[in-house]
Amino acid sequence: MKKNFTLLFVILITLFSLNANAQDDKPVAKSYMGFLGGLSLAAGNFGQSNYSNNSAGFAKKGPVFGLDAGIYLYKNLALGVTFTYQDQGEISQADVQNLANGYNASFIKDETNVTATGRYQSVNFMGGPQYTFLYKRFALDLRASAGFVKSISTPVIGVVFDNSSNSATYLNQLSSGALVFAYGGSAGLRFNLSDSWDVGLKCNYINSDGIKIENSGPTYTGVGRYQTKLPITEIQTTLGIALKF
Repeated sequence: MKKNFTLLFVILITLFSLNANAQDDKPVAKSYMGFLGGLSLAAGNFGQSNYSNNSAGFAKKGPVFGLDAGIYLYKNLALGVTFTYQDQGEISQADVQNLANGYNASFIKDETNVTATGRYQSVNFMGGPQYTFLYKRFALDLRASAGFVKSISTPVIGVVFDNSSNSATYLNQLSSGALVFAYGGSAGLRFNLSDSWDVGLKCNYINSDGIKIENSGPTYTGVGRYQTKLPITEIQTTLGIALKF
């Protein structure tokens, strides 16, 4: 009887030890902050080059850099925050010619000259709930986010309409520094390098109804291209490194 009791006690201690070791080996989500960089694609109307679409932005793909953080509030549930700067390029010479041809046809002028200066530059601040799935040394982060897009600059477009009487009419689309609400989501895959460091890939989607665009020149009569609002949609793919704490 005493031997059976001793054997049972040893078995229980062994099972307890194995369970404790399993708990120790189970990955735990840790808060992190990191740097990321990659490519930002202009999607939707933002990336279109259609003269007839007043929402078309003629934006291009460009670099994106920023900071990304996740603060875990309860187990695998965190508050995620991302701050980025992105450059979506400038209006190309082909775009300028496309616009000139369109204006010339719309207003039936002898000649239309278009110039474009400046770039699409902006900063995004987005945050929202994040859930992390852990598997061995990998962490899959899924996040829904909302925040704002702050335009730093947009291209300045100048249009000059000439006619046979040697008179000219000027239309200017001005640079915008508007702030607009945005929403989106992201998915990121991190790999655990050590107790303190992760590296990872992230795909981020941002969408907004559009920043306000102002113009100077003749009053719009409903003819030709005249932009007053620019929807901004971006798809960003980045590489990053994060410090865990």
